[in-house]
Amino acid sequence: MATRGEHLLKADRVFATGGGLLGRLAAPAFARVLEQLDVRLREGGIHATLPSGERRRIGFHAPGPEPVVELRSWLALVRLATSGSVGWYKAWERGEWASPDPVPLFDLFMRNAASLGDAARAKGPPRWVNRLAHLARDNAPRRARENIAAHYDLGNDFYAAWLDPSMTYSSAVFAPGEDLQAAQSRKIALLLDRLQLKPGDRLLEIGCGWGSLAIAAAERGAQVVGLTLSGEQKAWAERRIAEQGLSDRIDIRLADYRDIRERFDAVASVEMVEAVGERWWGAYLDRIAGALSPGGRAALQFISIRPELFDRYAASADFIQTYIFPGGMLLHEPRFAAMARQRGLSWEDRDGFGLDYAETLRLWRERYDAAVGRGALAGFDGRFHRLWRYYLMYCEGGFRGQGIDVAQVTLVKR
Repeated sequence: MATRGEHLLKADRVFATGGGLLGRLAAPAFARVLEQLDVRLREGGIHATLPSGERRRIGFHAPGPEPVVELRSWLALVRLATSGSVGWYKAWERGEWASPDPVPLFDLFMRNAASLGDAARAKGPPRWVNRLAHLARDNAPRRARENIAAHYDLGNDFYAAWLDPSMTYSSAVFAPGEDLQAAQSRKIALLLDRLQLKPGDRLLEIGCGWGSLAIAAAERGAQVVGLTLSGEQKAWAERRIAEQGLSDRIDIRLADYRDIRERFDAVASVEMVEAVGERWWGAYLDRIAGALSPGGRAALQFISIRPELFDRYAASADFIQTYIFPGGMLLHEPRFAAMARQRGLSWEDRDGFGLDYAETLRLWRERYDAAVGRGALAGFDGRFHRLWRYYLMYCEGGFRGQGIDVAQVTLVKR
């Protein structure tokens, strides 16, 4: 019998994960990957136990994260060396490596990403296979809805079991001692403050999620049009909006941002652009520019990867693109900002808070584990739970290693 989320678990059927007979035969020779890691890990190091039982310190040339890793099969290194993070996840799922806490390992890999180069990225035929598989998920209008559904239509009950009560699925901004729900409200308020909304202003939200920002904007007197491609999200948001008595101020549409031709006083978009894909950055910015009158303001929250890492990252498909967000792509911020300026949109008051995202992810993982423990995630099997937990740890480590960042920015139409 099929289980919920099974489509994500099967995603690697069209991606290369570094296994197979040749990989198994070549596995012992890949011990030299450890030598590459030893030289290229500039910060931190790995306390490793090898398949033979030998203990080895890898790296430790300067202070940094010190993960503990048990390498149970040389095949794990084959997967890492040939298929990068896709193969490394597959090796973890198959028990070919283990760690009491993988977050410091992901932090270490990200912190040393520039010096590691291609040592931990897909290369050769696996890179081509994964790149082609990723391109096949391009967010053209017809395919975009399928990609969004693959992630968000896991079910409202799924997300409600571990997100905070506001159902906000993006980075919070924490003040000292603040809990997750308060920090999410703070994030929304900071973004809305950038828009300088006046009562009666029309706001377009591209990627409205389950409606938290739309509700907050309507409470400030705005008239809101929210866009989503998820039927599950639309149903939940409309129910919440009705309960708040705001149905006359908020219109949630099952629509693609590329189809909008109306004018608005302001535009908001929170962690939506990562789902757009590099090919469509221009179309996304065209719609923002086209929706605003001169002087109109847009506020974005976005996730970016360090510019010097982008080209290697974009050359294949990583774990997130393979299993979690089909068609996704983190921003190359300087290129994206330049494209915005070309369309008459300024790039102002950029504020990054990557470590807040690491904390958000840590709290989500705690809440997810608690939901599993109390049996609140019916229909999902153990393998799915391991995938999702790995995803949360993988992302947390990426933000702690500061190779990826989350930021808010204001765009003003000239």
